[in-house]
Amino acid sequence: MKIEAIIKSTVAMDDAKKVILNIIYTQNVISDKFSEILKPYDLSTEQYNVLRILRGQKGCPANMCIIQERMLAKNSNTTRLIDKLLLKDFVTREVCPDNRRKIEVLITQKGLDVLAELDPKVNEHEQFFAANLNPEELKQLNTLLEKYRTF
Repeated sequence: MKIEAIIKSTVAMDDAKKVILNIIYTQNVISDKFSEILKPYDLSTEQYNVLRILRGQKGCPANMCIIQERMLAKNSNTTRLIDKLLLKDFVTREVCPDNRRKIEVLITQKGLDVLAELDPKVNEHEQFFAANLNPEELKQLNTLLEKYRTF
C-alpha cells in the first residue's frame, strides 16, 4: 500500500518526503510486531538490545560506555536499562576491581536462557518482513539505507 493511502493524504508529496514517511511508518510496523514478541518476557526493545550486546561479549563483562556505544537507540538511558535487567536477574553489575569508578555488567545464565528462547522467534520475525524481497533486493535495500543515512 502506498504511503499516501496509509496516512490518507490528499496533498502531493515529493519523493524525499515520501521516503522519510515510509521509513518512519515501516519502522513503527516492525517495532510494534517486535514488541509483541518481547512482551511475554517483560522486555523492552532497548533491554533486549542490551542483552544481545552482553551475549556478544562471550562471558567478558562490559562497562556502561561499551554498552552505550553499541546501542541501536543512542539516546537510551543505559543505567536505567541495566537497573531493570538487574531486577529480572538477567544481568549482574559489579564495580571493576582495577578502577572503582568503572561498573562492569555481565549477562547471567537466566539472561542467556531468555535470549536462547527468543532467538527463533526473532529470526521468524526477521524472515516474515524479508519474505516479500528476494536476496538481491535485500542486499540492495541494505545498501540504499546505508547510503541514505550517510551524512
